[in-house]
Amino acid sequence: MITKSKNLIFLFATLFLLLLGIQVYFLYKTYQVKERDIYRSASDGLASYTDKLENIHDAKEMKSDTLQRIISRYYNKEISQKEFIHHFIEDRKASRKRLNDYIDSRLKKDGYKISARIEYTSIIHLPDSTKLINQPIIIYETKDKVKKPKVTSTGTWRTSSTKETKEKENNRERETFFVTSKTDFEIKNIKSLVFKELTLLIICCIILLASVLLLYIFTLNNLIKQQKQVEVLHTVVDNISHEFKTPIATLKIASKTLKKGWNPDTLPLIDRQISRLESLMYQLHNDELPKEIIAVKPEDWDFFIQDLVFTYPQTEFKFENKVTEKLPFDKNLMETVIKNLCENSIKYGASIVRVNTGCSAQHLEIEISDNGQGMESKELTNIFEKFYRIQSNNIHNSKGLGLGLYFVKKIITSYGGKVSVSSQPGLGSTFKISVPYEDSAL
Repeated sequence: MITKSKNLIFLFATLFLLLLGIQVYFLYKTYQVKERDIYRSASDGLASYTDKLENIHDAKEMKSDTLQRIISRYYNKEISQKEFIHHFIEDRKASRKRLNDYIDSRLKKDGYKISARIEYTSIIHLPDSTKLINQPIIIYETKDKVKKPKVTSTGTWRTSSTKETKEKENNRERETFFVTSKTDFEIKNIKSLVFKELTLLIICCIILLASVLLLYIFTLNNLIKQQKQVEVLHTVVDNISHEFKTPIATLKIASKTLKKGWNPDTLPLIDRQISRLESLMYQLHNDELPKEIIAVKPEDWDFFIQDLVFTYPQTEFKFENKVTEKLPFDKNLMETVIKNLCENSIKYGASIVRVNTGCSAQHLEIEISDNGQGMESKELTNIFEKFYRIQSNNIHNSKGLGLGLYFVKKIITSYGGKVSVSSQPGLGSTFKISVPYEDSAL
């Protein structure tokens, strides 16, 4: 059973980890798809808008040769590179403002926090393929700078104009420049955007995994409870003969006595032991008090001890009975109390057992002491628990179910009484019982 449980736990753990891995892989792939979709949407919008700005700029260039003149002046070394870059950037100021407005509108509309950068990577004079810049010129960049660009796009365009020279007033010289641009951008809050869209899916996955785990834990707990019940059942089956050995042994001895010769005391003893067996079986199966009460008489206490003397001739019983009236307690239950305590003393090495019974102030008083091996103080709080047995080094040295003292406690408590015990290792134990009663006239 234990091996099977371990195998089931290992199998479930493997399957659960496999399911968890599949879910994580599925979420990761979904995350990538959503991220690409968001970047594609932002990239298409940004590319479309920048192309529109270039078209607007080109239209202006057809009416004005400002940019062309700046590039030509730089090419002819009329201005320095610093002045060239300054004029070049200033020429794009209007376009940058429109681009800022566009990025702000996407933030308000879709919640995209876009960082963008547009730069010219090269400017080439086509007639002689002269490079006018040695490093990229940043035309536009958002305040939140691009650190790890996720999307990069490039574009090219030409700028040209017609100018008249003093030497050739009637000839028109065509000057053309080839410009290469690069646009980098990233969405700073891409993770929050993706997770926002995947929230419902993530919650569903968590609920699914949690449900499977909770279902397994519930099933495992049930299996553990069933396993414990089976173990208890096996313990009961293995030890049941020992719990009934007193009445059975007494009946055997009585049978042998009858075979040897007639003894008028033997038949009452047999009757008492049969009643004893019936009482024990009733308690084991019903675990409750009998409905019909057979009141205990003063002489019954003597019979209890006589049966023990008959069954355990090697043990010395010292009995003092001061009960002089019939008491409103069930005879079989009181017999169970006396015999369970005495047999418990014998089980743990007692050679002398003292039993005193009496009445005081409407209370039945029972005291049973022995010279057995005794108990440690830490055991005293547990000995009345069901199936509990004192053990040494995880070994039960005495056979039994651990039900004897449990029944004693249950019976006395049902009558509103109390059981106390004092014990010292090597010096024996003393059990004191006090049970109240109201009316003895039955």
